[in-house]
Amino acid sequence: MPLELLILPCLADNYAYIVHEAATDTTSVIDVPEAAPVLQVLTQKGWKLNHILITHHHGDHIDGVEALAEATGARVIGAAADAHRLPPLSDAVRPGQSLPIGVEMVEVLDAPGHTIGHVAYYFPQAGLLFSGDSLMSWGCGRLFEGSPGQMFATLGRMAALPGDTLVCSGHEYTEANGRFTLSLQPDHPALLARMAEVREKRAAGQPTLPVPLSLERATNPFLRSDDPALRAALGLPPTASALETFAAARARKDSF
Repeated sequence: MPLELLILPCLADNYAYIVHEAATDTTSVIDVPEAAPVLQVLTQKGWKLNHILITHHHGDHIDGVEALAEATGARVIGAAADAHRLPPLSDAVRPGQSLPIGVEMVEVLDAPGHTIGHVAYYFPQAGLLFSGDSLMSWGCGRLFEGSPGQMFATLGRMAALPGDTLVCSGHEYTEANGRFTLSLQPDHPALLARMAEVREKRAAGQPTLPVPLSLERATNPFLRSDDPALRAALGLPPTASALETFAAARARKDSF
């Protein structure tokens, strides 16, 4: 069933995402950095908000949740493991659970690394992955709470989804992430081509998201940990494991 996807810039570089299913008149928002932009769009469209889905507890993803829930009566959905540091939840969910949202059965994915209780939401019929700050466009989230092993496993689960899945991550970080990637492999043709497209979109004031998972697999260094060329670019021995390569890339990005 087709869904209408709207991407809403919030704060300095955050995104909130609204999905609307016309057949059932079901509307959901994923992460709410601030309530006002979401309410404005709902009013313009004449949509009633049914669900607020939270990926993780950081303020730039939840600060607008309570005001939006109060204004709309929407159900608030978030990780049971993080309920103690999220706005009050109507539904506390766990990884592996499926949620009926309209005609979709939305899958709750375990996504620790950036934070311990991070989850992501996968809409399989629509082919949409709301990854929060785990898998980012051309990057991955900083490891504030989790370990390299946790984020490596998270990204592996996401990379296994169909290649035409559209990744909807929480920030407009694509160009900055691309600069880091090109610092490792400055002559890589696919990386250079992607950067040209990204800069064209940003110059036109357009978001660089969502992005096909297939493009992330081909160009995101954190999904290419088994690439010998990337391993060499990081100065690692040929025997380094994919996890060691990932950890080295994440450490390099932290100081970039």
